[in-house]
Amino acid sequence: MSLLDSATNIRENAYAPYSNFKVGAAIRGANGQVYAGVNVENVAYPEGTCAEAGAIAAMVAAGETTLVEVAVIADSPSPVPPCGGCRQKLAEFGAPDTKVTLATVGGAVLHTTIGDLLPGQFDASHMASATGAR
Repeated sequence: MSLLDSATNIRENAYAPYSNFKVGAAIRGANGQVYAGVNVENVAYPEGTCAEAGAIAAMVAAGETTLVEVAVIADSPSPVPPCGGCRQKLAEFGAPDTKVTLATVGGAVLHTTIGDLLPGQFDASHMASATGAR
C-alpha cells in the first residue's frame, strides 16, 4: 500500500463535526514503518489537532524520531498544504529534501518537499549562541 493510500484510508476516521473537513496524513519513518493521523476537532477550535501532528505523535510514541516521506489528503478543490505549525513539526523530524505528497480525494496531486514548504526554517542551530556569551 502506498503512503497516499494509507492517508486516504485513515481520512474517514477524522473527527470533524464542526467543519466537516476531514484530513488524513501518513508518514513513513526511517525504519520503513507507516504512521497515520487524522484531524481531530474540538468545539474550542484552537484545541483541535491536525492530521500531520497526529501522525507525528504516533511515530514518536512508537519510538521513531525520523520521517522520510509524508502524504496528506483532503476533500478540497486543490491539494491542501500543512498549516504553518505542522510545517515546523515536519521539519523537526524530516530533512529539507523529504518528499511530501499533497492530494485531493478527486485525484489532484502536488509533489513538494519539507524545505519548499518551510524555507528558512527555525531549527536548533538558531538556539546556539554565536559568541558563547550569555
